[in-house]
Amino acid sequence: MALSKLDSLYMAVVTEHSRSPHHRGRLADVEVLELHNPTCGDLIQLSVKIKEDRVSEIAFDGHGCSISTASASMMADAVLGKTCAEVEELATIFSCMVQGESDAAQNKLGDAAFLAGVAKFPQRIKCATLAWNALKEVVARHRESK
Repeated sequence: MALSKLDSLYMAVVTEHSRSPHHRGRLADVEVLELHNPTCGDLIQLSVKIKEDRVSEIAFDGHGCSISTASASMMADAVLGKTCAEVEELATIFSCMVQGESDAAQNKLGDAAFLAGVAKFPQRIKCATLAWNALKEVVARHRESK
């Protein structure tokens, strides 16, 4: 069966982010939040600098499947420079999207919108949302500390 042009583009974007993830590494002088997906073994270590209520720097490390790695890379691209409120909005949009709830706001996600197809594979939703859940936790902790 031949892949449609959209499926081919999806595969290319996900593969590129998985093979050469953006923002991979760790930031100095920042608490690292670690989340683990026991279902598949994915692990993310997320470090985020928030200055003046904005994500000024972000990096992730760990190991995971191609969906998990690509999602973390896409997420970092999408949220860099955004306010905490915008980050929370994007995380909600992403979560709804991968659960099959279509929304015109998906265009705010950048490349992460290509992961909408994950909704067809419920067992992969946790892989796709791991980094986003870590980011929500970082923002929540930041808010609590204020």
